[in-house]
Amino acid sequence: MDIVLATRNRKKVEEIRRITEGMDISVLTLDDFPECPEVDEDRMTFEENAVKKALAVARHTGKPALADDSGLEVYALNGAPGTRSARYAGEDANDARNVEKLLHEMRSVSNRKARFVCFIAFAMTGGEVNVFRGYAEGSIGTKPEGMRGFGYDPVFYPEGFDSTFAEMSDKEKDSLSHRGKALGEFQRYLKEKVKSLNN
Repeated sequence: MDIVLATRNRKKVEEIRRITEGMDISVLTLDDFPECPEVDEDRMTFEENAVKKALAVARHTGKPALADDSGLEVYALNGAPGTRSARYAGEDANDARNVEKLLHEMRSVSNRKARFVCFIAFAMTGGEVNVFRGYAEGSIGTKPEGMRGFGYDPVFYPEGFDSTFAEMSDKEKDSLSHRGKALGEFQRYLKEKVKSLNN
């Protein structure tokens, strides 16, 4: 089965391809469909953004589409950066500027608990959508540590660990991450779907 990943984020594509390795699917990306228009992430929730992207890409490509919307929620900041995680420091922000703004906002915050959130929507060409979710609880450090990963990984310590996501191997991070957990749900769904089609 061909599945189109509704993203042009290379780091995200690498992570999803890595986690879905061994599944009976062929992973395509929006780079394979350069004429596919960008989908604005203008909804209020991660789930709504993921569903919107998956449906739009499935309609345009004529293939099942997998879209995720994910981000960081800091409890002391009332859930910010939230759905604006990628644009926290402005529309032209990059990972370093977003992390810098987050650390500045938290400079006098003692409660540093946070969680990564991921909602993945899988849309079929007929409009059927299934949604899968994953969470990674943890806390925010006081300075970036580690060179791996992307986004807020250098300042996020998963619960029970003294290493940030950016200090972990791909395998270790995938086993703990919000995206890994959501894709695990998707993998179980896909296996059941294939099984039912074969019966």
